[in-house]
Parts: sequence; structure tokens; C-alpha cells
Amino acid sequence: AGYDAVIIEGKAEKPTYIYINDGDVEFRDAQKIWGMNTLATRDFLKEETDKNAHMVMIGPAGENLVKFSAIVTDVDFRTASRGGGGAVMGSKNLKAIVVKGDKRPEVYDENAFDEAVKEQIESYKSNPAFEGFHNLGTNFAVYPFYTLGHFPTYNFKQKELDGAEIFQPEVLSQYVVKHSGCWGCMIRCGKVFKLTKGPYAGTVWDLPEYETHWSFGGNLGNINVETVIYANMLCDFYGLDTLSTGVTIGFAIELYEKGIIGKSETDGLELRWGDPDIIPELVKRIALRIGVGDLLAEGTRNAAEKIGRGAEKYAIHVKGLEFPAYDPRSAKAHGLSFATSPIGASHCIGWNKFEIMGIPKKADPFATEGKGEITKYVQDETAIAETAIFCIFPFNMEMVTADMYAKMLYAATGIEEFKDPNYLWLVGERIFNLERAINVREGIDGKYDKMPERIVKEPVLRGPSKGQIFEEEILLKDYYKVRGWDENGVPTKEKLRELGLEEVAEKL
Repeated sequence: AGYDAVIIEGKAEKPTYIYINDGDVEFRDAQKIWGMNTLATRDFLKEETDKNAHMVMIGPAGENLVKFSAIVTDVDFRTASRGGGGAVMGSKNLKAIVVKGDKRPEVYDENAFDEAVKEQIESYKSNPAFEGFHNLGTNFAVYPFYTLGHFPTYNFKQKELDGAEIFQPEVLSQYVVKHSGCWGCMIRCGKVFKLTKGPYAGTVWDLPEYETHWSFGGNLGNINVETVIYANMLCDFYGLDTLSTGVTIGFAIELYEKGIIGKSETDGLELRWGDPDIIPELVKRIALRIGVGDLLAEGTRNAAEKIGRGAEKYAIHVKGLEFPAYDPRSAKAHGLSFATSPIGASHCIGWNKFEIMGIPKKADPFATEGKGEITKYVQDETAIAETAIFCIFPFNMEMVTADMYAKMLYAATGIEEFKDPNYLWLVGERIFNLERAINVREGIDGKYDKMPERIVKEPVLRGPSKGQIFEEEILLKDYYKVRGWDENGVPTKEKLRELGLEEVAEKL
């Protein structure tokens, strides 16, 4: 439609959706769809606008300001879920943004762009990870990562999960009925799953990712794959982050197990590890803020503060954002990314391929030496991908390099600086430091780069990482030094000026 970005300020007086049709922008009444799930919303808005329109939207969870509600797309119901963007839209009474465009993006040098794309395709096809990603998406990693200790269990207690073999790739592949993916992508890592047995037989939906098999699976001691798939669909319907939802449920189960909360707080529900029936019910209660769901909808940090009685010990989060499906004790640099991310424990910011995949070179996941350097590398790399609006998966798997992206960006835009890949790395580092400076301005400095007590004090109980803890102080000290930040995790004026952020240096 010709827009690079859309900024929405303020709050509508009543539920509203925005319809952008090329140059025409309308604010339309959304009262009749307020309360609808995302599937019903999509169908209604395509009927009311144009069948070829696309959209982002929220479900009931965003309307109800669930702290970890997601922004959902209409294509395969993929979500922007980490950090509660759905609640931001809900706070504005904004149900959806619908876009229809007939314009063609302008490319500076089409021949050079085509050559860059061809180079990228060949790099994809020759990469060892391509086949696994194409055949099963991130599902290929579930069982291997469990055996390596990356895949946590029982709210990070890391006990053995009896029956974990159910998550092997050859088992999960039996549910796949169709490949899907982003427009024009040859990897097509998306998969459509179908359930043919059990109480949810007939369910056909976009696959749960690796992280969701964990959040509703191993994290809850649950080996019922059908329930994981169904709960994933419910989260897409309601507009919920599957990771924070699963971690919050695991937090509640452990509090119930420890006697910190009882049936009087859980609406009479018995919360037990490995019980598949309780999972969809709690997803629904969280999204609609029913009973105990109203408390859990606040996330583990806020819920723990309200409960008290030592509940904070079992809230697995950084900066209020619940953990993803990786144990920092089993991959120390990956844990550093969780600790130092501007939004909290997100695997989407600095996925440490050095430790997890051994690429572009292998790093000992249990060592503490040199972890600041490789953490900075993958964080800056993530910033490059996000600002250029590239998928992070090819970067994570070394399917493409910054050199290739530089060629593509220059061919697309004609901006001279993009000829030099080193400029992209400067941009990535600048972004990460600017994000840090914004957090520091708001009072969020190094004292918030803290892991949960369980991660720094309780050793892993199983697998290759048995006995490991996260050496927080040592790792953070090294990281701050590599970043050019002071001992409090604040970027120094020298570092900011080096990055061309003189104005930020003066104000910080």
C-alpha cells in the first residue's frame, strides 16, 4: 500500500479497526467484532473490506489486557507474541489493522537484486539445516534438544520426562498434512497439523513451534502431543503468547504442588504435572480473565508479587518476561542474552547458534570464558535482521550472511552505506546500545539483568548439563566489558560517541 510503517497514537473512544486501502485510510467501528476470536475476526473483516486484504489483529486476550497477549496475523495465524503487544492494541481499543495494496515495491537495481536473491537461494539449498527446517520446521529440534538439556522440564526443575520419545521428529511428522510458509520463501518451515484421534480429533491447525511443544509439553510434564497442538490453536484463537502462557501455568502448578496456593485460589481445580486436561481450561481462563485466570493473566512476576508467601522463587522470568524453551544453565551465552535483552527473556533476541548449533564455530556451552563476545555478536546480528525486516532463521542457521544481506539491501535501496557489510554490524550495535540507553533512562539498568534464583542456585538434574548452574556475576562482568558498558550495565559516553550517538551520550 506504499507505507513503510504505521504509527498509531492515543486511544479510540470505542472499539475500532483501521482500514488502509492504498492511499485511503479509514477508522471503522469494531464494536460488532469486539470479543470475537481471531479466526472469526479475520473472516468478518475480509468480508467487510476485501478478500485480498491482509491484517494484524487481537483476540479476546488483547481486549482483556492480558499481559502476554499477542498480535496475530491472518496468514497461518502467525503471531508477534513476546512482550504483550496485544495488550497495547487492546489498551487503544484497536481491534485490527487491515491493509489492501496494489502498488509494487520499487527496487533500485532489479538485476542486482535478482542476482542477490539467486545467491541467497543457493545458500539456502546447500545448508545442512535446510532439509530439517523444510520437512518439520522447528519441530525437528524438540527431542534432540531435550537430550542435550536445552529443553527444560517441570518449570525448570529439569527432572527426567518419562515418555519424552513422543517428541521425536519421526513421531511429530505423522501429524503433518501440509507445508506452509511466508510468501515467496522456499524454506516453508510452517506445517499444518491434523489430529485424527482423541478428544480433539478433527483439529487442523498451524503447527506448534519447538517452543510451544516445550511450554505446553515438557515444561508441564505433559507428553500428550494432541493437547499441545490443541492448546496452541486456542492461543492463536484468543491471541496469546504460547510461551508465557505455558510458563505461567507451570508456575501455578508448582505453587499448588508446594501448597502455596490451594483449591480456594484455583476455582476448585486440581493442578497437577502431566495432566493434559487442565491445560486448555487454564488457557481459556487466562484469555478471558475468569477466576484464577485473572491472576495468571498478569504474568508470573506480577502474580507472584500478589500471592506472596515465597511464590517469587518459582516465577521464571527476566524483567517480567517469562522464559522460552532453553535452559541458561545448559548454554551460558544463550542465558546472557536472556539476562541482557531489552525486553527480558526472549529467544528472539540473540539466539546463540555458537552454543546450540555449533555454527559458525563451536563454543563449549558450559564454559564461562568468551561468552560476552559471542553474546554481543548474535544480539547485534538480531538487530540487523529486525531493522532490515529479514527473517532471523536463516541468520541463526548460517543459511545467509551479512555480506549477502548487504548486497540485497544496496540493490533494493541504492543506499551507498549498504555496500559495506561492516556498516550493517555498526547499525546492529548502535540499535542494541540505543535500546539499552532507553531502558536506562527509564530506570532499567544492570540490576534488572537478573536470573531467577532457580537458575543461579539449583543445578540441572539430568543430561549432559547435569550439575550446571548459571554463573551470573562472572558472565555479566565479561559481557559488560565487551559491550563497553560500565559495571552497572550502562553504556559509557565513549561507547555511545563511538557509535555516533552523541546526543544520547549527552542525555544519558
